[in-house]
Amino acid sequence: MPELPEVETIRSELAPAVTGRCISGVTLNWEGMVAAPSPQEFITRLKGQCIKGIGRRGKYLLFYLSGGGLLIIHLKMSGALLLGRDTELPPGYTRAIIHLDNGSRISFRDPRKFGRMRLAAEGDAVISALGPEPLEEGFTVSVLKERLARHKGPIKAVLIDQSVIAGIGNMYADEALFAARIHPLMSANGLSDAGLKRLHHAIREVLVAAIGAKGASVNTYIRPGGQKGSAHQEFKVAHRRGEKCPVCGTPLERLVIRGRGSYLCPRCQV
Repeated sequence: MPELPEVETIRSELAPAVTGRCISGVTLNWEGMVAAPSPQEFITRLKGQCIKGIGRRGKYLLFYLSGGGLLIIHLKMSGALLLGRDTELPPGYTRAIIHLDNGSRISFRDPRKFGRMRLAAEGDAVISALGPEPLEEGFTVSVLKERLARHKGPIKAVLIDQSVIAGIGNMYADEALFAARIHPLMSANGLSDAGLKRLHHAIREVLVAAIGAKGASVNTYIRPGGQKGSAHQEFKVAHRRGEKCPVCGTPLERLVIRGRGSYLCPRCQV
């Protein structure tokens, strides 16, 4: 699933191409892509609106519309937004197309059909329920401590809970915990002050580096121009079970924590 670095990369690469453009039409190849309102109302309300800008909240893309409100897109497991021209054949597995007034288009490609689009008002309840953004200035060690103090579950499970912190998923939680030398099964509210400082630093460092590398293409993630990201090439533990720890040489392990695979070094993370 695209996480914060991937979604931020998509936002930053889409924005220059579509900001200020108006929507000339919408093609729905699969109506199930629209969560709200009805598919026909979705098409009618979007047509003629202009895109004022694109934001991001957690793993959600927010298209700010000239008529007020938001087009919210969640890519889920396999979604991608690809730029193209209306004169070109759309990519395979394209479920929806947003046509723009200059002949360009945004194709929502989603092989697994988990992604969703919906129209909502600013202050949307789903977006408002997300936790703080980990790269914003206000996300301090104290904020991290306060968010984790409410949870006694495994730190890995808590980090990927979007109501606790927005945008962190499986890959970057594994990388941050390794960098902070914290075992993923440790209780979230049991971290020492030193551990909290290490984790806070690691979260920011890992996310910033991944954004700089344009995200991680470990599976289906591709950027709006069709290119892949390279962040996965620098992963220390994520998706590297059986390889040697880059610090101590111990074989890396994979645990299943609340149904999600977690990669770690059993020696460095205690």
